[in-house]
Amino acid sequence: MIKISQPCVGEEEIASIRLAFETKYLGLGSKVKEFEKALQDFLNPENPPYVACVSTGTSALHLACQAIDLKDGDEVLVPTITYLASFHAITATGATPIAVDVQPDTGCICPADTLKRLSSKTKAIMPVHYGSHLGPIKEIYAIAKKHNLRVIEDAAHSFGGTVDGKKVGDEGDIICFSFDGVKNITCAEGGAVVTRDPNVFQRVSDLRLLGVFKDSEQRYAGKRSYDFDCVEQGWRYHMSNVNAAIGLAQLKKIDTFAKIRQNHFKLYTKTLNKHIGSPLPLDIENTIPHPYIFNLTNPGSLDPETMRSKRNLLMEKLLERGIESGLHYKPNHLVSFFKTHNTEPLPVAEDLWSRMITFPLHCNLTEEDIIRVAQNANELYEEIFIKEK
Repeated sequence: MIKISQPCVGEEEIASIRLAFETKYLGLGSKVKEFEKALQDFLNPENPPYVACVSTGTSALHLACQAIDLKDGDEVLVPTITYLASFHAITATGATPIAVDVQPDTGCICPADTLKRLSSKTKAIMPVHYGSHLGPIKEIYAIAKKHNLRVIEDAAHSFGGTVDGKKVGDEGDIICFSFDGVKNITCAEGGAVVTRDPNVFQRVSDLRLLGVFKDSEQRYAGKRSYDFDCVEQGWRYHMSNVNAAIGLAQLKKIDTFAKIRQNHFKLYTKTLNKHIGSPLPLDIENTIPHPYIFNLTNPGSLDPETMRSKRNLLMEKLLERGIESGLHYKPNHLVSFFKTHNTEPLPVAEDLWSRMITFPLHCNLTEEDIIRVAQNANELYEEIFIKEK
């Protein structure tokens, strides 16, 4: 079976975990600090941003939302095509996610629709680096500056990429990364909040460990203080030494991972027939592609339901041939939990939802695997979309 995604780990990660065990402390400790410093050096060794590592990408988004004091009655503009985590992070603070339509080529937040949905309740914008594409990020920051809004970037897909010669995360208001099992680097589970705002950094650092600001590893050095204070709601969102140890080993492999993923992306784009669809328009030499999101061509103005049905059949046929595929993602304004606040149709996102498919992309794949997936996709598209018309 060709899996849609897989972690790429080996002896280096096992050795790093062993070193974490030798610290005799597995919680938020020295390995987490070491990983945070390594991330700072990776992003910008000369002028590093603040980095706070947390348990997941979702907790990174939630803490970022709490750190800018989002609350009941506030609204956050967020593209409807994103993982549920983006929306849940907003609702966890009591604020309301307002779904925004996306660009037809990138699947990223649409600036024009963003402006349309601004209100007196809007406090922030959460652009998503969809499929490793940052989208119109400069336009979003211009809108935010004009309307005095905060920006929280959901950068779960884009770690390791470069824009205008700078690493993703080096610039911006608040940037949230994910290091789960299938991301560009993994900690098994993990995330990070990156910012140049010292107040946001301090809030996130405190909130990730139940709102108590203490060096947790000191308790195992005979220096534990039992007299502490907590002034607001916090969470058990800290990263562990074990997860950080995995991340340290993975970060050393980032250049190798980048080259493999870039080559796989280029081979897909070369091998998939142009008339069956197109991938996201990535600047591939400066991007580490996470998923290979492909938008199928509607061959004859099929209605969305028929298009979606045929796309699903293609996925089923691929699976019968030993190839997994996926969907990134069902628009959140169509999800029951978020429908209440998002009743308007978002036509571009709904069209993409009927045509999108994600093909396998990870570092354990071979060139032969990529060619096999692409050739089967080409063949099945002809069978399902052309011959059955």
